[in-house]
This record gives sequence, C-alpha cells and structure tokens, in this order.
Amino acid sequence: MKKIAVVILSISLLQGCALAVVAGVGVGAASYNDRRTFESQVDDQAVELNAHTKISENAELAKNSDVQIVSLNGTVLIVGQAVTPEYREQLFKIVSDVKYTKKVHNQVRIAKLSTFGTKTTDTWLTTKVKTKIIADERLNGLAIKVVTEDSEVFLMGIVNAKEADIAVDIARHVNGVSRVYKAFEMIK
Repeated sequence: MKKIAVVILSISLLQGCALAVVAGVGVGAASYNDRRTFESQVDDQAVELNAHTKISENAELAKNSDVQIVSLNGTVLIVGQAVTPEYREQLFKIVSDVKYTKKVHNQVRIAKLSTFGTKTTDTWLTTKVKTKIIADERLNGLAIKVVTEDSEVFLMGIVNAKEADIAVDIARHVNGVSRVYKAFEMIK
C-alpha cells in the first residue's frame, strides 16, 4: 500500500514539474520575442511589483482605487479607477517615484470602481485583440502588450510606425472596443 501511495505522489509531483517546464518554456519564448533587453524586462517587472506594493501599503488608497500597472522599458501605463482626483494624483505620484520609471501615462479615470462584469468583459476584449494581433503575420504579436479597461484598449510595445498602425487598426475593428490608445515606443 505504501508503494502505491509513493508512486501516486511521485506521479503528481512529476506532473507539477512538467507544468513548470511548460510554463518556463512559454515564458522563455515570450522573453525571446521581446524587443527589450533582459535587464529592461526585469526592471519592468520590478516597477510593476513595487508600484502595486506601495499602493497596497496605503490602505485608504487601495480601498478607493482599482488599477492595472504595466511597465515597458520604463514607460508605465496606469489604467483603472480612483474615486477622487486626489486618489488619482496619489497613484500617479507613487508610480512616478518607483525606481526605473522614466515616463507615466496616467489613464486612471475618476469613477466608481469597476464591477466584476466589467472586468470580465475587459478580459474577453483583451483576449480577442491579443489573439488577432498574434494571428496577423505582419506583426510580432508577442512584442505588443494589450491592456483593456472599461472597453478601452491600450497598446504598448516597441514597434515601428507600420506595426503600430496595423495593431491599432486590428484593435479598432474588434467588436466591443470603444477606444484605442497607443503607448508605443517607436523604432525606425
């Protein structure tokens, strides 16, 4: 009986390893296709983590705002809601002060916080836009980040003018998208 339990436990642990390997390969492929340096990718992750941590340390701000923070080469996009202009400004200041932040696009709206339904719709829109961008052979879809907030789509990435135009055109033609914002870093 002990042997069976050991075998079952071993198989379940190996399945976890397989999942880790598959996840690692996926992350590696995304990293390989990223136009940022590895150092910039690490810095961007640190910016996002540190900004969220600093916001969550301020209980009042965390309770009265709901934001996504995305960093790309030190350019940070903040989207979401804050219930007052003062909270919006606090969010901007916190993110601006995070190490490795070079520029901030503050797209936080003064509004009540998003509902679960709105977030679900936004996730679905992001999936539809990202899928179409990845499927387009003219683009390196893995180099473009798609963030959706209240049906507004924000596009980030290191792209040339032609790629930016193609990505924006794709996003604009996805049913349910109300507006498309470009936050691209342009290359020649």
